[in-house]
Amino acid sequence: MSKNYEIDNVDLKILNILSENAKLPYTEVAKKVFVSGGTVHVRMKKMEELGIVKGATLKIDYARLGYDITCFLGIYLEKSSLYDQVVSRLKEVEEIATIRYTTGDYNIFCKIYCRDTLHLREVLHDKIQKVDGIERTETFISLEESVNKHISF
Repeated sequence: MSKNYEIDNVDLKILNILSENAKLPYTEVAKKVFVSGGTVHVRMKKMEELGIVKGATLKIDYARLGYDITCFLGIYLEKSSLYDQVVSRLKEVEEIATIRYTTGDYNIFCKIYCRDTLHLREVLHDKIQKVDGIERTETFISLEESVNKHISF
């Protein structure tokens, strides 16, 4: 793969279309972009090799699966140097969906899904706050998600 490959408008159109519906067949994408299905396939393969595209994901409605609480958790570390150690332990908590290293008030910011407030309390008390290196946490319960989209190019 050439390191000189440059993303062009066709690539960006392909990304925009597939970001709306990753299950759309390449032949359908090709019709919308006015190229061949093979062109879409080759360009997607190149963007995967470059690390621009990293697989495809499902959007899951966790509330429909019984996870009625979505919250965000700001984590203060005892020392910033403990980040890798703490993250390796947090990865073991199945309720944590994302872990971000951040600037500002918190060292780490996580997104968590729980069945209810009792489950959230158990996750916080029994799993997260017992991790060595975590000084304290601050929890924000999400009441609604108004936007969850990819940006357009």
